[in-house]
Amino acid sequence: MTEALTPRFPLYVTGTTDAPKAIVVVQEAFGVTTHIQDVADGFADAGFFAVAPHLYHREGHVVLGYDDFTQVMPYMQRLTAEGISNDLDATFAFLASLGYQPENIGIVGYCMGGVVSFYAATTGKVGAAVSYYGGPFSNGRFGFKPVLEMVPELKAPWLGHYGGDDHGIPVEEVELLRTALATAPVKNELEFYPEAKHGFNCNDRPAVYDSVIAAEALATTLRFFNDELVARSASEATQR
Repeated sequence: MTEALTPRFPLYVTGTTDAPKAIVVVQEAFGVTTHIQDVADGFADAGFFAVAPHLYHREGHVVLGYDDFTQVMPYMQRLTAEGISNDLDATFAFLASLGYQPENIGIVGYCMGGVVSFYAATTGKVGAAVSYYGGPFSNGRFGFKPVLEMVPELKAPWLGHYGGDDHGIPVEEVELLRTALATAPVKNELEFYPEAKHGFNCNDRPAVYDSVIAAEALATTLRFFNDELVARSASEATQR
């Protein structure tokens, strides 16, 4: 029996390690907030083992408010592709120590986390990926390639959720991504909600939250993960 690897940076962990599939939840710009914890808990309630890595851990245990984005920007700007990649690898190593293989692991990201989950889908280390309003597409973030340039490198099925009333991701950009995805080497889906604002899934932000659209997007996400991820066998769970 392999001993579970203890991660050397904070993870919010929820659910049972006996779950047949695992989900990595990637934070918004504000950190692993109560909303992100609630999202992870929701996946646990749906039968997944869920973990949310704290990407700001190099700065301490940072959780930021929604009301002043000028305080958020410096933390985002200090994130790097190398640091994020290392944190993802450490998270995947933790899951591997519990018996989860790439085909058993999904990743979902929100806002900036949506770009991170798209990148993760190019690594071969997850079985499926979902992005909620993660952009921009034509310019790279954190040192990663632009999303449009990563499309040909996708190795895992990908699902994206985007809104028509998102002032940070114009509809024209969404259509550019849709066109690029038509030639992607893996299965993909792009869901578009004409009335949705940026952050429509965040119930801690009443100005943008839409409970109906959020529920629809979650149902699609759960269906996608259930369809695309392979359930770990009972023997794999007991051999850790």
